[in-house]
Amino acid sequence: MKTLPRDLSWLRFNARVLQEAQCPTVPLLERLKFLAIFSANLDEFFKVRVATLRRLVKLKKKTRAQLPQERPKRLLAEVLAEVHRQQEEFGRTFREVLLPELRAAGIRLLTAEELTDEQCEWVRGYFEDNVRDLLSPIWLDDTLHQLFLKDQAVYLTFELSQPVAKTKKAEAERVLIMELPTKRHGGRFVALPGGAGTAADPHLVLFLDDVVRAGVPSLFPAYKKVKVNAIKLSRDAELDIEEEISGDLLAKIRSSLAKRATGYPARLLFDPDTPKSVLRAIKQKTGITDEEMVEGSRYHNFRDFFGFPTFGRSDLLNPDWPEVPHPSLPRTGPLLPAIAQRDHLLHVPYQSFDPVPRLLREAARDPQVSAISITLYRVAPKSAIAKALLKAVKHGKQVTAVVELKARFDEESNMHWAEKLQRAGAHVIFTPPELKCHAKLLLITRRDEASGGPSQYAYLSSGNFNEATAGLYADHALFTAKPEITAEVDQVFRYFITGEEPHHLRHLLVAPFTLRRQLLKLIAAEVSRARQGEEAYILLKVNSLEDAGMIAALYEASHAGVRVELFVRGIGCLLPGQPGLSEHISQHGLLDRYLEHARIYVFGNGGQEKVYVSSADWMSRNLNRRVEVAFPLLDDGLRAQVRHLLDLERQDNVKARDFDNNYVQPAAGQPPVRAQEAQYQYLKKLARARKMAIDTPTAVTKPKKSK
Repeated sequence: MKTLPRDLSWLRFNARVLQEAQCPTVPLLERLKFLAIFSANLDEFFKVRVATLRRLVKLKKKTRAQLPQERPKRLLAEVLAEVHRQQEEFGRTFREVLLPELRAAGIRLLTAEELTDEQCEWVRGYFEDNVRDLLSPIWLDDTLHQLFLKDQAVYLTFELSQPVAKTKKAEAERVLIMELPTKRHGGRFVALPGGAGTAADPHLVLFLDDVVRAGVPSLFPAYKKVKVNAIKLSRDAELDIEEEISGDLLAKIRSSLAKRATGYPARLLFDPDTPKSVLRAIKQKTGITDEEMVEGSRYHNFRDFFGFPTFGRSDLLNPDWPEVPHPSLPRTGPLLPAIAQRDHLLHVPYQSFDPVPRLLREAARDPQVSAISITLYRVAPKSAIAKALLKAVKHGKQVTAVVELKARFDEESNMHWAEKLQRAGAHVIFTPPELKCHAKLLLITRRDEASGGPSQYAYLSSGNFNEATAGLYADHALFTAKPEITAEVDQVFRYFITGEEPHHLRHLLVAPFTLRRQLLKLIAAEVSRARQGEEAYILLKVNSLEDAGMIAALYEASHAGVRVELFVRGIGCLLPGQPGLSEHISQHGLLDRYLEHARIYVFGNGGQEKVYVSSADWMSRNLNRRVEVAFPLLDDGLRAQVRHLLDLERQDNVKARDFDNNYVQPAAGQPPVRAQEAQYQYLKKLARARKMAIDTPTAVTKPKKSK
């Protein structure tokens, strides 16, 4: 079966991020942020995927031959070649495009060599007052047996030569290294005083690296020549916790986090101008081999551009899109009665995430609420959600929190809140080592005043219970009190508590139990309709499409004549538009100011569309080794609302790319459509209507028939 290797597909996604940094219609300072995103993504890619490929390459040849995927040695070579190509393009974009445009806009990023005498005097004073005491030199000489480099930290190397006088303190040539104190300093950039923000009189900015370079004469007065360069190490971040089958999971996670900090080197980026003597010393003291050495640029950790000073230049940033008031949830007062009356959809970040922690705070105070159950996958460091749960415990509610300790790069925050909840008296459940909980579920149990019996309220989402990412990730969430949904959500929580698998599920599709099977049935139903000459189509919006079984089912659907439209933000291993294989399949991806994070599955169903919102991508890990939930939209108005939002994305001809990363071009006479902006305006229109019953949008657009 023909597919695109997962890692090469991921690199195509990061190339789309770089396209946004290059796009002249994106505000200039936002383009710097896309460089930061590209850099952060690539760091994680090396820490996880490249590190994994290198582990596979080191397997014995006989073992490697049994791997189901493409030969790792050849794939690793292709991956590193594409990374090199992208990094060269990244460097050209920064040096030849963005820096000149910043200068033209009245912001100049200087190097130490470009400082005037007056500026240099100010910078040296700043160095003495704010930076010097944060530096800790490590001499790479015979007294040092081993050098440990922190993961993701930038280090400056120093080659000292030409001593002023030959003394014991000033040997002929010495090498040392210092960690750049970015965090302790409070950021990577230093803004110089003055500047009107014009091309003639620009705001001036300096890398912290160059502040240190300017301070070299006072650091090493015994040497005439000091060469300063930068390096950065990324370490293998895979926890490999899935292989563990017994013992205290929390202790294992702690142990794995400690190993991450001292994990195997995945990549050491170095300035190509670094002297060979310095590189030899680093390799000798760290044990890093040539295989892990990757030539970079003078400056590393471009993720620090998230903190680049803006100088109040709102004209160089995205225009504000204030959060849209929700059209049906009350803006003040209790939420539970509104949810009991009807279903509500929440669309973040266009609408505020605040109703979620607000609902939890309300439940914590409500004397009729007896229990709250929640899944926590990525918890914000200062989590309003976790604080509301602590308040609920304090008010005597039975709080059950399923906390995922294997959410990559968020384990420490999750562990912090898990321990606080445990100490407060909450029932904290950690998923078994072989399984992750990626579902986003909340269930509130309350005594019904009319009947005296219990009633339940549920919140199901494609996005995390994380107010920090809710301002950046585009997701959909459902508030409902429908018993047919809440009862099945209750079954999922009972599985975590008792181990009893969910059964008789009529509405929710739950991995790893029913999701794959039910999706294949839904695809097969469209295949059957197509073969009978009926209209058949599938719209699938996911972050990633990688699972071989699901790809095979979509290929079969295409062969039968089912029209398949894919909206894939990240990894997409299916090859669309291939004659005899996938000619009825198209693929687009949307990348804009918000990160598309929602998963939506739409099946034509003979004119009675089935629409699901889900936490699950179509990857083997999501379908086989995670608890995931796809939930149907049973309310006609809400279903049409999501379909309208998806239709706007289908019409995008400004920010959408095809499978080959080409921007989708508008047809002749077609106006430009930027989906995220159109979605924002649509939701503003709903908010202005201020109706309890959300207006149903105009007719849903069905997929066009293939020519």
